[in-house]
Amino acid sequence: MVDEPHNDAALEEEILRHVNSQTYQPVKSRVIAKKLGLESAEQRKQLRLTLRRLSRAGKLEFAPNHIVRSAGSKTEDRSIVGKFSRTSRGFGFVKPSEGEPMAGQPDIFIAQEDSKDATNGDSVRVRLNNRRKSTQKGPRGRILEIVERSKHRFVGTLLDQLRFPSVRLDDKQFTHPVSVEDSGAKSAQPGDKVVIEFVRFPTTYDDGVAVIVEVLGARGAPGVDTLTIIHEFELPGEFPEQVLDDAREQAEKFEPESLGDRIDLREHTTVTIDPVDARDFDDAISLTELENGHWKLGVHIADVAHFVPIGSPLDQEARDRATSIYLPDRVIPMLPEIISNHLSSLQPQQPRYAKTVWIEFTETGVPVHSEVQRSVILSDHRFCYEDVDELLADAETWRAKIDPPLVDLVLRMHRLAMLLRQRRGKNGALELHLPETKIDLDKEGQAVGAHQVEQTESHQVIEEFMLAANEAVALQLADKELYFLRRIHESPTPNRLSELTQFARELGFTCENLANRFETQKVLQESVGHPAERAINLAVLRSMQKAVYSPRQEGHYALNSDNYCHFTSPIRRYPDLVIHRMFDDLLRGKRPRSNFGQLATMGDHCSDRERRAEKAERELVKLKLLGLLAQQIGTVMQAVITGVEDFGLFAQCVDLPIDGFLALDALPRDRYYFDASAHLLWGHGEQNQFRLGDAIAVEVARVDFDRRELTLKLTGVRGTALNFQTAKTDSEERAREQRTRRPRGDAAAGEGGHRKGKPGRSQKNESQKSRTRVSKSSRGKSSTGRPSTAKPSTARPSTGKPSTGKPSTGKPSTGRPSTGRPS
Repeated sequence: MVDEPHNDAALEEEILRHVNSQTYQPVKSRVIAKKLGLESAEQRKQLRLTLRRLSRAGKLEFAPNHIVRSAGSKTEDRSIVGKFSRTSRGFGFVKPSEGEPMAGQPDIFIAQEDSKDATNGDSVRVRLNNRRKSTQKGPRGRILEIVERSKHRFVGTLLDQLRFPSVRLDDKQFTHPVSVEDSGAKSAQPGDKVVIEFVRFPTTYDDGVAVIVEVLGARGAPGVDTLTIIHEFELPGEFPEQVLDDAREQAEKFEPESLGDRIDLREHTTVTIDPVDARDFDDAISLTELENGHWKLGVHIADVAHFVPIGSPLDQEARDRATSIYLPDRVIPMLPEIISNHLSSLQPQQPRYAKTVWIEFTETGVPVHSEVQRSVILSDHRFCYEDVDELLADAETWRAKIDPPLVDLVLRMHRLAMLLRQRRGKNGALELHLPETKIDLDKEGQAVGAHQVEQTESHQVIEEFMLAANEAVALQLADKELYFLRRIHESPTPNRLSELTQFARELGFTCENLANRFETQKVLQESVGHPAERAINLAVLRSMQKAVYSPRQEGHYALNSDNYCHFTSPIRRYPDLVIHRMFDDLLRGKRPRSNFGQLATMGDHCSDRERRAEKAERELVKLKLLGLLAQQIGTVMQAVITGVEDFGLFAQCVDLPIDGFLALDALPRDRYYFDASAHLLWGHGEQNQFRLGDAIAVEVARVDFDRRELTLKLTGVRGTALNFQTAKTDSEERAREQRTRRPRGDAAAGEGGHRKGKPGRSQKNESQKSRTRVSKSSRGKSSTGRPSTAKPSTARPSTGKPSTGKPSTGKPSTGRPSTGRPS
């Protein structure tokens, strides 16, 4: 650590020693400042000046995105390994893997002709080539080789083509059907959902060849949607017998009364609080008030590591799965139920092994001490969220129902949790207000409706304690200068924050630059109950990056935490299990294994598996809801605009967690202008202004199962609830008439040679605000209302990535139980 940063020579020497060390990974200057203990604004300013001076002297270098690296580490002529992601327009991006020279820097743009036959998720080797002429900002490269295929099998629909059988793949990265050899070998029929395996992957000049390896069933048949998603995302199936044998052996060896080196906490009053339908319980809480007025919180987490030895079949399977997957109609667990629902589940009145995080807080909720111990606990009572909400509303009634000490414990928990919540807010933590929706299924797994999940104070109690425990253990590991799997959430880019600031002002909010998190927090608080509440929350959400697992010290932007990791759900998340094992070593006096490269690789894997789980869940919800809406063509629903483009609007139905698209043809006839920075599409008509977050009334126009698209049409109703209900009644009557004249499912078939309509082309730039005029009179009518695959010339995201108009994170809850626990 530099004691006197004003000493230029000493500071230069310390910087070079740090940057040139073998364990150094290229980071931004603010991370270096933390490592060197430079906390004041003056010290950080001097650090930046010194870094620039060393850069001019050639002693270190600045990489893109202000990353500091050692001299001579240029990567322009070196190959880089990363994950490839292809867009529906052919081009793609490569995200450098952790540990690679450009890790944490902007993704590498890959033109379609430079992408070989790579598909989404493939690990590829890229050669940078920034000298080529291109309008694309940021690094550009070409794929040298496919290092590892992410998958060989894909799901699609067999087309009715007898001479040249082919399959239209569900994955939108494939724009053309792929030919299949010997389609009759599996007795597949046109319209069946099938699994194909590529014999030759498609390229820019070749559509590829595949064989059918499995027939899932007729499109729309019960259960086929779930099978489609399971095969599409290659989700794990049943546990191998070797893994189950390992779990059974652990059960036989379990002796709950054997303490060993564990502390006995069975006499402590302890409770669990979970969803009413929860099957495993991985956290329990105890809380006492100390004589000095402080609080002593005990967060007891199931000691999964005790039952999953490193390198065992159980461990290898859990590492590969990395996370439990919550689909609407089933759960695919990370660990066998013998472990997750029995040995590691903190069931009431059963002694269970745990890792206990003790945190001492002052009367005002400031943490002053924490430690981790191996323990044996016994949960005294299992609460569900509804129970706790009732208890908080009427504690005296509950004193007659359960032991009074349990009531007192819950009341104490509530008091401390609200203190912690208030303190987090004062420290700048951001909280979005976006309602969660869960779909309802019938016995056959078909969607029949949905309901909103309310996040009550009982959820907030658990959330605060889990956040506190996660931060406490991360801080302990950071203090020991160990690399560990952090949960990092990088700050939004300056451009996105600038756009967010302008958007908030145009909505009528008075604010300074929202690069200041407290200004963002103020706007979010002022938006509660405001007509633009949904709009501003969606805009903040879209400005953020996605949280991932990594040993890089980047902090967690939304929580405003420098040190944060996942520790509290080892039953369902592998990164939590990794952290538990590090504490096992520490508690035994050993220094944990802390290899940056290995942790970076593991972080990449766990982040990929998490994204896979989230996308699979989201896609299955979409399929099930499309099945429901296919029977409701013509029905009017309330919706909220979630994306604005120059070719139309994306909107999410209020009562159902599904997005639909409104092409310009579906809007009132007018000459429209597109303002990208304000997320606004507006015409000359008084009611023809459409902004992100606006509430509108829409009609279900068309369902396309194969492309998983919902086409909506504006009803013209944008006023009161009374007007909306009138339009809804009229529309439902029309829908009933249509259903009596047409067999069920006809509108959803997606067949019949529908062609994509072309959106109106932009004419010119209107101002420096990226406003674009979209002439509706020049558009051709379309039976589908979908935009043309030829992107309008005015739609141009600055990064080169396609703009979908949809938020990338913060999706509504679907099949996953609402836990109130941080994700």
